[in-house]
Amino acid sequence: MINLNNIKKIYKGQNIQTEALKGISFDIKPSEFISIMGRSGCGKTTLLNILGCMDEFDAGEYFFNGVNIKELKSKELSHFRNKKIGFIFQAFNLINEMTALENVEVPLGYAGVSRRQRKEIACGMLKKVGLDDKMQNKPGQLSGGQQQRVAIARALANSPDIIFADEPTGNLDEDTAKEITAILQESAHKLNKCVVVVTHSVDVAKQADVIFRLKHGLLQTLESPSQGTEKG
Repeated sequence: MINLNNIKKIYKGQNIQTEALKGISFDIKPSEFISIMGRSGCGKTTLLNILGCMDEFDAGEYFFNGVNIKELKSKELSHFRNKKIGFIFQAFNLINEMTALENVEVPLGYAGVSRRQRKEIACGMLKKVGLDDKMQNKPGQLSGGQQQRVAIARALANSPDIIFADEPTGNLDEDTAKEITAILQESAHKLNKCVVVVTHSVDVAKQADVIFRLKHGLLQTLESPSQGTEKG
């Protein structure tokens, strides 16, 4: 689904430049649940933003289902991102003035889906994440775990090929984090979505099919979660 070849990202400041990514190469297959670990400031979010087509890279190649991302113009990229990619964030990023149902409808509106279809799809997504009785609640009336479920439903609403999650359990207690991780696993293995999670949590990472560690701008591949040793 995704092929990265020698991706580099450099941040330039006054009289200094920082090489955040020093040549990242890896493939992502359909229906895989992937975790990317690393310390704060190691470039995890930079990599996720590049994967999610929200940030540009300075060198290398990025192919998404055979499409060369570098060749897409701004409008094409925006349309591509809306159709192909779903995002989940640590802070949920819900609109406080909207109900859970309305929040899930937002990306469908951008995609030009009719109002009737938006409601039907959003209801279905909220049922999938166990919130069929909370559709009319606003974010302030929901727990952190419930808000993250709404965010997952919103990410799934447009039926994207891949979901990128940036520390999706970072603001949640241990039990709720397990529930959210299970939903992400199910999205990959049962709904056939590729899921890429950036996380500090070893417990979350261990549930992934593939674990990467980002360190000093380079990506290390770890063995299977059951073994937990590095390949390189």
